[in-house]
Amino acid sequence: MAMRLFIIILLLCTGPGAAAPLVKSGQGRVVEVVDGDTLFLDDGVQVRLVGIQAPKLPLGRRNFKTWPLAAEAKRALETLSLDRVVKLSYGGRRTDRYGRALAHLHREDGLWLQEQLLRQGMARVYSFRDNRAVVPEMLAAEQAAREGKLGIWGHRWYRIWQQEELHRGLEGFFLIEGTVLKTAQIRGRIYLNFGQDWRQDFTITVAPRDRKLFERSGFAHGAMVGQRLRVRGWLKHFNGPSIEATHPEQIELLNRVN
Repeated sequence: MAMRLFIIILLLCTGPGAAAPLVKSGQGRVVEVVDGDTLFLDDGVQVRLVGIQAPKLPLGRRNFKTWPLAAEAKRALETLSLDRVVKLSYGGRRTDRYGRALAHLHREDGLWLQEQLLRQGMARVYSFRDNRAVVPEMLAAEQAAREGKLGIWGHRWYRIWQQEELHRGLEGFFLIEGTVLKTAQIRGRIYLNFGQDWRQDFTITVAPRDRKLFERSGFAHGAMVGQRLRVRGWLKHFNGPSIEATHPEQIELLNRVN
């Protein structure tokens, strides 16, 4: 199943609209691990391990509840990286609004930190429109951990939701599965509707500014009718629960209708 899904992901994510490959740039020794996806190098650079999201610690934020397995994720990254030299590579935007480096990290022995954390079930894939490199490889690593129920995938808090389970008041970053019932393009925005009533049922939307990126990747919204999809992103409620997809790698095609 994992290999079949990986092939489908590659078909969607390695066409003309695919992300650029990684570019190597610099290295440093890890001197401090902040949480499961953030660390400091010996030159003072703070690195956010781009492309993944580990369980979160409060880190001084008021009224922020620790996510399940956050301490375990931090320990996993410490074991993999602390006091080791890592090489930085970039596949898109290089810094975030906090000045952190948005890098992929490889140890001197070639071990890729993002992939290892995903394979251990200590993180999930979390990509952005301006940082999409090597997402298919990361999705394959995540899938392997999920099938083995490793780490976060053995905890109900991180489960994949079915579109029928969604309800008002549920907000945050989710992985959601469902079957597309119908699609539309209205004033340049794409709608993938998962129920009869778009005012209440789950919908994936693609904004006009992002539509061409999907089209260049071979994504045709009309061909999605009857397809079972998995989408990841921030769930909001506007005319029912919805996720706005900004790049094709957010959507995994779980089956195809001939």
